[in-house]
Amino acid sequence: MSTRNIVLIVIGLLIIVLGYQGCKGYNKVILQDEEVGKAWANVQSDYQRRADLIPNLVNTVKGEANFEQTTLQNVIAARASATQIKVDAKDLTPEKLQEYQAAQGQLSQALGRLLMVTENYPNLRANDAFRGLQAQLEGTENRIKVSRNDFNAAVKDYNVKVRSFPMNLFAGMFGFKTKEAFKAEAGAEKAPEVKF
Repeated sequence: MSTRNIVLIVIGLLIIVLGYQGCKGYNKVILQDEEVGKAWANVQSDYQRRADLIPNLVNTVKGEANFEQTTLQNVIAARASATQIKVDAKDLTPEKLQEYQAAQGQLSQALGRLLMVTENYPNLRANDAFRGLQAQLEGTENRIKVSRNDFNAAVKDYNVKVRSFPMNLFAGMFGFKTKEAFKAEAGAEKAPEVKF
């Protein structure tokens, strides 16, 4: 066997090994990309659950005759804004994720103000329907937190795979890019000020 044939065999084996590793890595990136998509769908589902609870909460609060209408209108407007923003898991750019997060943050703030103001209405606080909705809303906020954490974990696993050598070479060739995770909202590092 000549040296040329040995070199060709070695090169052929090297190409086969690289091809196998490339296919295997590609399939793993596809799997992790789908995990990110699934986690994002769970985040959106939990935010949608919160948005679905809000009309019932607002209608229950409206039953209190002298309740501040501005507060209710702010909640309704924030809900409308938050439900209009849709972000596809395949296109999770930092800008789109920030826009989505900002709209959801505005809704969280409006709900927080609504719940703070309800403290001034003992009849409302005693209302079983209101207490039940408030408990569901608290549970939903917990679900949202868990979903966001799961999403961030899926994004981390995907990004590590896409950025690790040698998969980063294949990822670039096939158009896989790192994805953005949820970050704390601006000002979240400051504790809210409570005044009595």
